Amino acid sequence: MAVDIEIRKLEVKKDERGWLAEMLRREEMGSHTRFGQFLITTANPGYVKGNHYHKRKTEWFCVIKGRAEVTFENVKTREKKTIILDEKEPTIVKINPFTNHSVKNIGKDEMYLLAYVDDVYEEKDSDTFRVEKV
Repeated sequence: MAVDIEIRKLEVKKDERGWLAEMLRREEMGSHTRFGQFLITTANPGYVKGNHYHKRKTEWFCVIKGRAEVTFENVKTREKKTIILDEKEPTIVKINPFTNHSVKNIGKDEMYLLAYVDDVYEEKDSDTFRVEKV
């Protein structure tokens, strides 16, 4: 079983005002029809965030400022994959359950990551399982 992620370059529409890219559309969510939550997280240069997986949640990540090295690992097979997400080439990554993920800021400035999770975070049932190393 391979690392269970999907990577899609975003179509960026630019003009003199700036740019726009549709990150996630309903038809790309498949059976994920209920609304979960959007979140923004940042990481300072050199720092790693994440190092966890979910058993039932699916997440979509997009770096909107800065540069990040994102490492994925199938928790059953231990197969790994590493990709670079960069604000200069907007890309969205769909992370399926049982895929450990960590995000390392490899840029010189604070990195901003926009994420959508198909289920809300609840402290008593977080569906978040920490992993020591990726």
